[in-house]
Amino acid sequence: MRTAKLGPAERAESLAGMAERELDVLVVGAGVVGAGTALDAVTRGLSTGLVEARDWASGTSSRSSKLIHGGLRYLEMLDFALVREALKERGLLLERLAPHLVKPVPFLYPLQHKGWERLYAGSGVALYDAMSMTSGHGRGLPAHRHLTRSHALRIAPALKKDALVGALQYYDAQVDDARYVATLVRTATAYGAKVANRARVTGFLREGERVVGARVQDVEGGGEYEIHAKQIVNATGVWTDDTQAMVGERGQFHVRASKGIHLVVPKDRINAATGLILRTEKSVLFVIPWGRHWIIGTTDTDWNLDKAHPAASSADIDYLLEHVNSVLSVPLTRDDVEGVYAGLRPLLAGESDATSKLSREHTVAHPVPGLVVVAGGKYTTYRVMAKDAVDEAVHGLDQRVAECVTEDIPLLGAEGYQALWNARARIAQRTGLHVVRVEHLLNRFGVLAEEIFELIAAHPALGEPLPAAEDYLKAEIVYAASHEGALHLDDVLTRRTRISIETFDRGTRSAREAAELMAPVLGWDKDQIEREVEHYEKRVEAERESQRQPDDQTADAARLGAPDIVPR
Repeated sequence: MRTAKLGPAERAESLAGMAERELDVLVVGAGVVGAGTALDAVTRGLSTGLVEARDWASGTSSRSSKLIHGGLRYLEMLDFALVREALKERGLLLERLAPHLVKPVPFLYPLQHKGWERLYAGSGVALYDAMSMTSGHGRGLPAHRHLTRSHALRIAPALKKDALVGALQYYDAQVDDARYVATLVRTATAYGAKVANRARVTGFLREGERVVGARVQDVEGGGEYEIHAKQIVNATGVWTDDTQAMVGERGQFHVRASKGIHLVVPKDRINAATGLILRTEKSVLFVIPWGRHWIIGTTDTDWNLDKAHPAASSADIDYLLEHVNSVLSVPLTRDDVEGVYAGLRPLLAGESDATSKLSREHTVAHPVPGLVVVAGGKYTTYRVMAKDAVDEAVHGLDQRVAECVTEDIPLLGAEGYQALWNARARIAQRTGLHVVRVEHLLNRFGVLAEEIFELIAAHPALGEPLPAAEDYLKAEIVYAASHEGALHLDDVLTRRTRISIETFDRGTRSAREAAELMAPVLGWDKDQIEREVEHYEKRVEAERESQRQPDDQTADAARLGAPDIVPR
């Protein structure tokens, strides 16, 4: 079993190693595109480094709708090429690259007009399925079907009877976006990439007009490194323009941020055996099954305030509740909302003022020698973006470089996953864990779940659930710090797990126990444990306060009331 450990010692070793000798490629930014670019580069045989100012996926890539989809609404915009590309990637992820992380999910589309709407929407969904099949990777999902109103209400009793005259049901796929990125980073490491989070680029090194490296500040341990590289790839998403400014060059394009917020509510608040997709006046609204919860989203509004911590306002929350309640027989209230999160889409700025009409295509540019910029795109098509970025970087290398092979490189945990899944009852007997726990671990770690089982075998107490967040085992908290690069409590409660949005207390009741589990791995003393817990509690309170504010400006000001980095 190929694996890769990302603990504090490995991080320090990677930072020192990147500064020791010139790399072929240094990737800046470890969202899904940056992590994918590092994997693409290293699997072509290039010496590769990856640095991230905060945590893996701490920006857009942990705050998406968590869907892997072709973009059904882009068919209506006649963007067939984008849909075809995304459907091919969806199939690859489901069938080959990450079957342990990417799962099918059904959606019900209520029809509100007799006759023409079924023909119109049905034609679109039929084309969607057909394009998926012709991609060569679409056989893993059931075909769409037409439903009568009574049949639709049987599988989604939560809907108002007068909210539909019939329905369509089709399938897409979903993923825990932050966990996927962490797995991408570990996969790149397993093939030889050097990676470091909490490593901030403060400037670029130049020789004449050429960019030859980056100055990187170790945010965690202090100190600064000069990392030389033949090519640097700027994959910083909504921060693209800021990163470009360090070179002193105006970019060939600009990235504009569009805010999308999501609500998380308990599963029992909506009585349905399927997800929902609803049309709104601006875009579409999804109600997405998420374990013992539903995710409801999203909004699509321009955002030009703090990029690190986009805030959800009271108006945003009311907008989503109003739209989802328009079809629910038992309306949701603020009291039903367990979690709220806000993310920013990096859209290529165009002529349109409406962010929902800005391009979801991606662009790659080489603005100055030695620096490649990749921006835009969709989570689903990250692998194509990464390929295009490395293809562009290769033009600046004086050597023959192999073609992209990531279409055939399963992520860590994928190989042998199906065999372990089939043996889950036996694994439950062997480990003493309930079979539901085994399934949970296999769907989060794939074959790497064996490393969790080993932890529990060595320390049986780690097989117990985390207090106040019983969906997760204590072993997962320890593993996040020892193997997945988590350096702070916030990393674990927000991204390695989803406790921050899956509990009504937003993780505050689990915080101290989680910090104490992480402490031995990260060398924390009692004072640091206190600081971690206090920082997390302040972050949660600042988010709650922002969600009580009427608009973006006041919400942003409230969210910025909590400091970003835990002081040491």
